[in-house]
Amino acid sequence: MVMRPTVTLGVLAALAWSPAAGQALAGADSAPRDYTAADVRFMTGMIHHHAQAVLIAGWAPSHDASPSLRALCERIVVGQGDEIALMRRWLSDRHEAVPDLNASHAMMPEMDPAAMMPGMLTGEQLAQLDRARGREFDRLFLTFMIQHHRGAITMVNQLFGQGAGEQERVYRFASDVFADQTTEIARMQKMLAALLFQPTGQ
Repeated sequence: MVMRPTVTLGVLAALAWSPAAGQALAGADSAPRDYTAADVRFMTGMIHHHAQAVLIAGWAPSHDASPSLRALCERIVVGQGDEIALMRRWLSDRHEAVPDLNASHAMMPEMDPAAMMPGMLTGEQLAQLDRARGREFDRLFLTFMIQHHRGAITMVNQLFGQGAGEQERVYRFASDVFADQTTEIARMQKMLAALLFQPTGQ
């Protein structure tokens, strides 16, 4: 749970006798922001998007994934987990709402339109993946994660397409998402092609 900064008793006491301090605080609240509402929507939406990726990547060991897929899933869990922490911190530092990451949002994203981002798996797709084991899990995971990554790229394009994403941290993060997920799509396409052309039983 991310704790919001609170005004200490000492600050409240100072404001009680210092009009200048009160004016300074008011001025800080009214200072122009270096980010937009679109930036906030992007970071919030990408938290939901990443959370679902981390969830299903975490299934690899229990669903008999191949060693190569497990290695990919470990990278997703660590990398996107770190990025979720970054996005939550960015929102919290700006006193913006930080989304609640309960499992029901990731497993049934259609139930909350605000959490259903481009490329995210539907409840039916998640159930299909959860039932799969071994080679079939590998195939479905790669197919669905390619879809998922393409959705993240769509989100980045939408952000920049509306003239947003100029705040330094948002720009660097969105650019990294675009580059990293484009690279991973190519890697997963090769893995999927190798799996499809591999004789059954190997």
